[in-house]
Amino acid sequence: MTRFVRWSALGAAAALLVAGCTSGSSDGKSAESGESGSPSSAAPSGSDLPASLTSQRLDWAECRGTTDSPAPGDNWRCATLKVPLDWSEPEGETIGLALIRSESTGGDRIGSLLFNFGGPGGSGVSTMPSYGSVVSALHERYDLVSWDPRGVGRSEGVRCRDDAEIEAAEQVDATPDTTAEEQAFLKDAADFGAGCEESAGPLLAHVSTTDTARDMDLMRQVLGDTKTHYFGISYGTELGGVYAHLFPENVGRLILDAVVDPAADTVEHAKNQARGFQRALENYLESTGEDPAEGTRRITDLLAGLDTRPLPTSGDRELTQTLAVIGIVLPLYSESGWPSLTSALAAAEEGDGSELLALADGYNERDPAGGYGTTTHSQRVISCLDDKQRPTLAETKRLLPEFEEISPVFGPFLGWDTAGWCHDWPVPGEVDTPEVSAPGAAPILVVGNTGDPATPVEGAQRMADELGEGVGVVLTWEGEGHGAYGNGSDCVDSAVNGYLLEGEVPKDGTVCR
Repeated sequence: MTRFVRWSALGAAAALLVAGCTSGSSDGKSAESGESGSPSSAAPSGSDLPASLTSQRLDWAECRGTTDSPAPGDNWRCATLKVPLDWSEPEGETIGLALIRSESTGGDRIGSLLFNFGGPGGSGVSTMPSYGSVVSALHERYDLVSWDPRGVGRSEGVRCRDDAEIEAAEQVDATPDTTAEEQAFLKDAADFGAGCEESAGPLLAHVSTTDTARDMDLMRQVLGDTKTHYFGISYGTELGGVYAHLFPENVGRLILDAVVDPAADTVEHAKNQARGFQRALENYLESTGEDPAEGTRRITDLLAGLDTRPLPTSGDRELTQTLAVIGIVLPLYSESGWPSLTSALAAAEEGDGSELLALADGYNERDPAGGYGTTTHSQRVISCLDDKQRPTLAETKRLLPEFEEISPVFGPFLGWDTAGWCHDWPVPGEVDTPEVSAPGAAPILVVGNTGDPATPVEGAQRMADELGEGVGVVLTWEGEGHGAYGNGSDCVDSAVNGYLLEGEVPKDGTVCR
């Protein structure tokens, strides 16, 4: 997963509303530092787990300890679930996962509904309360439950750099043009990995999607549910698919919205994202009445100028080419952000980079005081443990023309990202592509959005195909933005609610317009 798959639809929209947003950074301690171990090997099934794990009682109490905790009196309670550090040694060292829950508000309770909002690296504990209003209909019959996955936020969250180091790294050219810039780019990547290893220690080898899927099934047992009911958004769809593969007999009602293509490796993910963001950019340009090809050329000209001459802003920081691309990315996550993009591009073309910088800061979780969140840190340690592929500098440079042809705006950045994201990573990746086949599982509703920039709609059909015949059921919305549910389509919302509340499976291939 490259850096542009960062947010669920909710996270992106929220970031647009503030100059910078913060995620739940860890308020606990990470696993004891030391040499990183090998990735988790085969783990026992749920029925073979020790009673010390399966019989633990969760102490639900008022959520405390961070500025984004729910307000006192809200119907949200927090607890800590104990899980093995290494799932191949379930009786060994444990770590704590931070959970949040609001019990069902009506009668005829179905069970718990688990949410993962994407990333990887997004904090469910921080996001779930604000998402509660979106899923109020589901709340009547489900306990709404989310958590910070291992390595995220309050669950042994990893911080690989301090704020000053993050700000300094923003000045590294993400599309190097010279040998010196290439060396600086790769050194920055290696330094980041070294910082993650120092922070996470042994945990660095045990934050994979497979590890988290096993955590989910233990969560199911401790919550007292016979089946897992789950709502995964963006990266959360990959997690849901991996869970279904590992525990097909425990699949209840699973929704996968804004679907990550499980058949794509590291390079193909980056190409998919280049296609998705270019498609969203062209849809945006067309909505303004501008020819998409001409608008693309106008933006690439702006970016080319920024490569050598950053723009001044209202503060003491400059808008670099890299920050400008990130600033363009953020408002493409939601159609509601398009006016912000129009204003920011116009200001930049007049010589003022302030608005694009503010958008980039929102994406990078930078607050007005210069503090940064750690979503990117968690995202990188998870994705680099998941992904085995490590493109070399030479391989990436050979691929760059393909990326540039796919998207003149985003292709160069996503192409270079394949070389830098996991360069010289301290632990090896586990798989080329995730295994999500789930023969025998109950039907899983897979929701795609034709205008999704970060997870293009084609991934939904590929997920359904890999889940298997009779398991993956595709619902497509002809809309804009990252994610479909709760984004304005009564057709989508009714289909999802009917599935989760009544078990009504839509016809495979249903299209909402």
